[in-house]
Amino acid sequence: MTPAALLTDALSRVLETVEAVLDGLGDDVLVERPGPDANTIAWLVWHLTRVQDDHIADVAGTGQVWTDDRYAERFDLPFDPHDIGYGHTTEQVGQVRAAAGPLLDYYRATHARTLAFVDTVTPDDLDRVVDTRWDPPVTLGVRLVSVVNDCTQHAGQAAYVRGLLGGDRT
Repeated sequence: MTPAALLTDALSRVLETVEAVLDGLGDDVLVERPGPDANTIAWLVWHLTRVQDDHIADVAGTGQVWTDDRYAERFDLPFDPHDIGYGHTTEQVGQVRAAAGPLLDYYRATHARTLAFVDTVTPDDLDRVVDTRWDPPVTLGVRLVSVVNDCTQHAGQAAYVRGLLGGDRT
């Protein structure tokens, strides 16, 4: 199996989870919280997509789908266009209000751009240093595993929140 095939499989599972989580949900459920400071499904899906978009654009040397394809304007959130949600307060989590359709569109566009990049990754590329701010420096392989891990965790959290809120309730 090539690195591209492995990463495509892992990231396609994230897409499947995101699609299942968002399927049939109404806007009010997307922003409902199972607890006073809990993350919403809308925030979790937006955040996991922003992380994937930001990190893949960085290692690929491209722009982000968020800005290139004008999703930042479409979502019209009160954040800097480079904000990925890391460290958001409970108030900021509550400011992410988006319908399932736009959230899914943004994830699918980010997924497609991600797969176009990973399709070019060779085994030798995985050892390329992409971030020297860490000790040891971060390689492409480590960054890609980190993206898969982050997205998988947040997609699972969104699925869990959906279950807590009543599953198929719209």
